[in-house]
Formats: sequence, structure tokens, C-alpha cells
Amino acid sequence: MGAATSLNTLNWQQIIFSFLGGLGMFLFCIKYMGDGLQLAAGDRLKYILDKYTTSPFLGVLVGIFVTVLIQSSSGTTVITIGLVSAGLLTLRQAIGIIMGANIGTTITSFIIGFNISHFSLPIIFLGAALLFFTKVKTLNNAGRILFGFGGIFYALTLMSGAMEPLKYLPDFKVWTVNLSKNPVLGVFVGTLITMLVQASSATISILQNLYQEGLIDLKGALPVLFGDNIGTTITAIIAVIGSNTSAKRLAASHVMFNVIGTLIFLILLSPFSSFIGFMQKFLHLNPKMTIAFSHGTFNAVTTVLLFPFIGALEYIVVKLIKEKKEVEKDVYTVKYLDPMLMGTPSIALGQVKLELIEMTNFSLENIKESVEFFNTREEKYAKEVEEKEEVINYIDQEITKYLTGILRENLNDKDGEDVTAYLDMCRDIERIGDHAAGIIREVNLGMKKSLKFSNLVYEEVDTLTKIIVKMIELSIEAVKDSNKEKAIEVLDLHNKLYTKDKEIRKKHQKRLSAQECEIKSGLLYTDLLLHFTRVGDHARNLAEKVINGMV
Repeated sequence: MGAATSLNTLNWQQIIFSFLGGLGMFLFCIKYMGDGLQLAAGDRLKYILDKYTTSPFLGVLVGIFVTVLIQSSSGTTVITIGLVSAGLLTLRQAIGIIMGANIGTTITSFIIGFNISHFSLPIIFLGAALLFFTKVKTLNNAGRILFGFGGIFYALTLMSGAMEPLKYLPDFKVWTVNLSKNPVLGVFVGTLITMLVQASSATISILQNLYQEGLIDLKGALPVLFGDNIGTTITAIIAVIGSNTSAKRLAASHVMFNVIGTLIFLILLSPFSSFIGFMQKFLHLNPKMTIAFSHGTFNAVTTVLLFPFIGALEYIVVKLIKEKKEVEKDVYTVKYLDPMLMGTPSIALGQVKLELIEMTNFSLENIKESVEFFNTREEKYAKEVEEKEEVINYIDQEITKYLTGILRENLNDKDGEDVTAYLDMCRDIERIGDHAAGIIREVNLGMKKSLKFSNLVYEEVDTLTKIIVKMIELSIEAVKDSNKEKAIEVLDLHNKLYTKDKEIRKKHQKRLSAQECEIKSGLLYTDLLLHFTRVGDHARNLAEKVINGMV
């Protein structure tokens, strides 16, 4: 009796350990394959999201493509929420992407449906060989994809082996029969498991194995599948905690979309089950492919049915989630650096560029206001420069922190170069702000010593100001659009700045020699001129990054 108990305990241990190990390996390999696909895609992911989301229909296509590319509808949802939160996508465009993501995620279940578990180990070896025996980045990325792909099927073998003994367990049979009789319970089970695992592809694969082993019938499996789709929305809900109203509205629309689809198919469960049973025989689908076909049909039909009502969905969530009146804050917060996007470096780096442009605009404003302080001696300009300098330093710290976080992700060569370039640019922009503060210090020093300047000095400062302001404005345009023509204009202005500075210094030296200028005022003016040329140098550095194709 004791020996039998020990054996039963050992069997349960094997079942649990094999299942959990297989599930863990499945989740890892799905993520690893997605990383490989994302690295191979590079900037194309960002380009697609930027260029092809102008309408909800294009948004659906983009959602499908991006989800297939990164092998995660949750990942696509998180990226989309981040872009909505940053104001780069409208709610209507984003709803289209979420609909597409729901279709794109079914590709994983179709891949699993092609049962090639017998070849999983050779595929894993081939992937490892491409990873470790070559230094070619393209082959390394292919290795990641193959290793993850093979690992998925090996993990499925482990989970399938763990589930097989359950068919002999009477209690488990009773439970699955209850699922068949109570569709709502099935939806609840599917929702709960997906919420816990945080990957609908994993729960669908478990369902495929259960159906293949005959542990659950089709009518019991379909409600669980519907629940999987609701469960995956928990990622969106978690992602919007602390986000703005637009992001919360998108998460709500994601939940509504999947819940409405589930309600429709629960009402039509009997005819839908009959349809899937017919297609299984007609297309000679194996059990896993049958679940994949059900998953794809459910999401595709839900999208087709609800697509004409995107406007209505948008209207409902806007009414449900009211815009909160923003409380005026003295502390500036970054607009574009969403931590949710860091797992997708190409997208995250696009956000960094936007934040760098925001930072440059603050530095430009400070240059203008510091010169206004020089011209007018009005204290309000000095105060504004001081406040904006704190903002510039804050953005500098946040960008540096964000870029450091991106460095921890899997980066392709281009993304790695972009991180380095953005760190350099951040320093240049911060230094422009420092020179604006430096001008304030020089003017305050002159006021303290009661120093005065001639009208000619004010004219010369105005000339230099116009050149550096134009340089910074062109640098912003060049960086924003990667426009090399604008960047070349910056270099031309840089040459003009140094020519003009040289000319002004010669004239100033003559005035000093002719004693037309006080020595103390003259020395202070010399220090002041240095700030203008240094600002020009930093603007040139920004333009050179564009010319060299680094941004």
C-alpha cells in the first residue's frame, strides 16, 4: 500500500513538473522567437506604425502584421497604448490596431497546429548553431527565431505528455463534462488561466493539447477559447495604470471588443460548434488545427462584425471614461518616454527622438529669453530661464535613464548606434541650455558692476542671436524628419557664425585699443561672445548626426 502511494505521488510529481516545465519553456520560446523576429525587422516596425495607421482599416492590417512580427498580441497592445498615451495615435486608429492584433495572435495557434514536434530538437540545434557558431547578425537573428520555434514544439511535447494521464482520472472527466454543459464556466476558466499566465498563445496551446488527447470535447473547448481572448485584455488594463485618459479609453475598448465578441459567439455556440465540426471533417483538420481554425474564425468574424462600429465603440468609451481636468503642476513631466515601449527598442527610440526635440525647444526658448534679459534687464526673463533650465536638466536625466534601460534589451546594430547618438545629442542640447544660463550670469555680473554697453554691441548680439536661433530651428527640423538638406544649412550657418564672430571680435579689439569701450565691459563682452559660438557648435553637432545617418 505504501509502495503504491509513493508511486502515485511520483506520477503526480512528473505530471506537474513536466507541465510547468513545458509551460515555462513555451513562454520563453515564444518571447525569444518574437525577439528574433523583432531584431530582424529593425526599424521597419517603427516605420509601419508611423506610416500605415492613418485609417482604422490600415490599423487592422498593421495590428495583424506587428502581432505576427513580435508573436504577442499583448506586446502589440502595450506598444499601441504607449503611442496613444504619447498622442501619436488617435483612439480610432488604435482600436483598429487592437482588432488586428486579435487576428494576428491566431497565427501562433496555426503554427502549433502544424505538429512538427518530431523535428523540434534538430530545429533547436540548428538555431543554437546559428547563434553560437557565427558572428553574422542576420544569421544570429535567424538562430533566435529557429531556436524559439523549435523550443515551442518541444515544450508542447512536454505539456502533451503531462496531460495524457489525465484522461484516466475520473474527476477530470467530470470537470470537462461540466465545461461542456456550462459554457459560462468555460469562459470563466479561459479568462482566469490567461490572466494568470499572461499569454493567450500559451492557454490556446494547452487547450489544443487537451482537445488532441480527447480530454475535452469541442463544445466545451470553444467557450474556454473565448475566455482566453477576454483574459488577454488584462495586459492592457495593467498597462494603463497611471496612464492618461486616452490610454485608459483604449484599454476599455479592448475589453469591450473581446467581451462583445464572446457574448455573440456564446449565443451562437451550438451553430458555431456544428460549423467547426463540419469544417474539421471537410478540411481534414487535426485536433490542434481545429482549435486554431476556431480561434482564427472567432477573431476574424468578431473583427468583421464590429469594424463598422469602431466609431460607436469610441463614442461609448469616451462617454464612460471622462477626461480629467489636468491639475496645474509646477513640475514638468516627460511626454514621450513610456516605459511600456522599452521592450520594443525601435519604437522606444522614436519616442526618445520626440523627447529630444521637446528638450531642444526648451533650450531654444532659453536662448531667446537670455538675450531678452541682456537687452532689457527685466528680471522676469532671468526667472523664466532659470525655471526652464531645471526642466532641461530633468529631461536630460530622464532620457539618459530611459536610454540606459533600452540598452538592457536585445538591440540590433542600428538601434545600438541610435542609443549612442541620442546620448551624445542629449549632452549637446543640455549644453545649449547651460549657455543660455551662462548668458544670464554674465548679464547679472555686468549689472552688479554697473557695466554698460554701446548700441553697437546690442546690434552685434542681435546679429549673432539671429544666426544661432536659425541654426537651432533648422537642427530641430533636420532631426525630426532626418532631413540632410536642413542639416547642411546648419553647417553653412555655422561657418557664417564663426566668420561673423571673428569680424565682431576684430571690431571690438579696435574699440578697446581706441579706448571707446571700458576694459571691464570689454572683457565681459568677450566672455559673452563665447556663449554664442559654443551654442553654434552644439547645433552643428546635432546636424552632423543627421548628415552621418545616425538619426
